[in-house]
Amino acid sequence: MKLCITGGGTGGHLMIAEALLEAATNAGHEAIFIGSTHGQDQKYFKDSSAFKTVHFFPTTGVVNQKGLGKLKALWRVFKAFLKARSVLKEEKIDAVYSVGGFSAAPAAFASLSSGIPLFIHEQNAVYGRLNKLLKPFAKSFISAYDEDSSLKGYPVKEIFSQTKRVRKELNTIIFLGGSHGAKAINDLALSHALKLQKMGIHIIHQTGETDFLRVKSAYENLGAVVELYTFTKELASLIAKADLAVSRAGASTLWELTTNGCPALYVPYPYAASNHQYYNAKFIVDDEMGWCELEGEQLATSLDKVLQSSDLEKRSKKLLQFSSKDVAKKMINAVEEVV
Repeated sequence: MKLCITGGGTGGHLMIAEALLEAATNAGHEAIFIGSTHGQDQKYFKDSSAFKTVHFFPTTGVVNQKGLGKLKALWRVFKAFLKARSVLKEEKIDAVYSVGGFSAAPAAFASLSSGIPLFIHEQNAVYGRLNKLLKPFAKSFISAYDEDSSLKGYPVKEIFSQTKRVRKELNTIIFLGGSHGAKAINDLALSHALKLQKMGIHIIHQTGETDFLRVKSAYENLGAVVELYTFTKELASLIAKADLAVSRAGASTLWELTTNGCPALYVPYPYAASNHQYYNAKFIVDDEMGWCELEGEQLATSLDKVLQSSDLEKRSKKLLQFSSKDVAKKMINAVEEVV
């Protein structure tokens, strides 16, 4: 089978693409990628991946544009749609899997116009606009949050299942600032560094590229000993070492932590479309598998309460019971059945 995986813009979508690529390759299939020159698509897949070929078109989001900007964005999508149609034909693609994001539009529409089966994964608790538009036309629409989804769970790379464990006591905490850097989380880590050090808790901190130098300098001034990263693709091994995470509530990171059994205090990005990060976290918190606090004065207090919590093991066990295994493999199997 020849599969086209499309979508991206943000790391969350691209992590799903990586998981699907891994599952497709393990099953003996060939995959290509179609994404955008904007966002993080090229950073993930341009120079190193198992994709047979990768294609990046100069598209941008449409819904966040106004007036003439929206028309220009639509024109770029249309031109990319024509190129995507050609790529799908030349590569003799049997199916297209969209992981969402503005990068997915050209290939998703190209698949429908070419009669190629379209499959969609929605990563968030609140549907993206493109996915909501295309859902009626997809052969399969998968969502961990949708009761009507034919497959429950979220596709993550196998390493998160392979290294999963029950967290029984808090020895290591990881602060995840994301690829760009979440200042609220970075500042929270700095404010608690000496306290955590006195408690004997090892700190792992991924700051994001834009905030690394500021955070590094602040730690040095504090005299705190920290395992510090700007941005790393070795996140799986770092999460496996951690007993507690403080993180944004982007769906991919949330489900990677869930699959690995690592409880987290989620700090939703306040400007996420439709406030979807809050609803992602709410899904976990409502089942008492983690914690959530919005940015603001209460954030430090909430972390203190989590540090004093005695139910780390209980939450970790519930996460492991809740997470589904081999979701990416099952998604590829579903494509095989149709093709």
